[in-house]
Amino acid sequence: MKIASLKKGYIVQYKTIVICRKIILGVIFMKYELPVLPYAYDALEPHNDEQTLKLHHDAHHKSYVDGLNNAISKLAEARETGDFGLIKHWERELAFHGSGHVLHTLFWNNMSPNGGGNPTGKIASQIEKDFGSFEAFKKHFTSVAATVEGSGWGVLAWNPHGNKLEIMAAEKHQDLTIWGAVPLLVCDVWEHAYYLKYQNKRPAWIEAWWNLVNWEDVNNRLAK
Repeated sequence: MKIASLKKGYIVQYKTIVICRKIILGVIFMKYELPVLPYAYDALEPHNDEQTLKLHHDAHHKSYVDGLNNAISKLAEARETGDFGLIKHWERELAFHGSGHVLHTLFWNNMSPNGGGNPTGKIASQIEKDFGSFEAFKKHFTSVAATVEGSGWGVLAWNPHGNKLEIMAAEKHQDLTIWGAVPLLVCDVWEHAYYLKYQNKRPAWIEAWWNLVNWEDVNNRLAK
């Protein structure tokens, strides 16, 4: 544990989690941090190139972490001061950056240098039950991801309300989702995820991404 003094508060750091106490606001909130990638920058070559992965993680994902922390701070400040004039803006920022951080964290772990192929275990049987076959599921998911309007994600999620898997097209990070559904597998189709290697060929990126899918991670998430 490391403790660093600040002029208006203090930070206590436990490995990857930072708890920040802002004395000036009289509140305590968790400060989110950029997670470490579970593999080297070049580990996903040739399907996801080193330059893209480094930029995607270090710049784009970090911007969502920073935006999330800023939104939390601004909302705490609004509660303290009673000034809610920008509440709509900061709630939107919270949803956008918070969802971006969650989805990117999931995205990194959903990929593996040893990924790809057909699923096994519980996720394989659940896919067959809910979609008929893996081939039918793959075509459905690929079509959804390829046709996301603007920027967004292809998402395989567990819907606890119907006890079944659902495929969703999430626009931006937070729009067009089902309340309560738990994302298990996500494919980032924002252009920053693939443009350096695939330019505007989103379907080519999605096809390459299938070679990286970490089905073990998906199984672990489904088991939870």
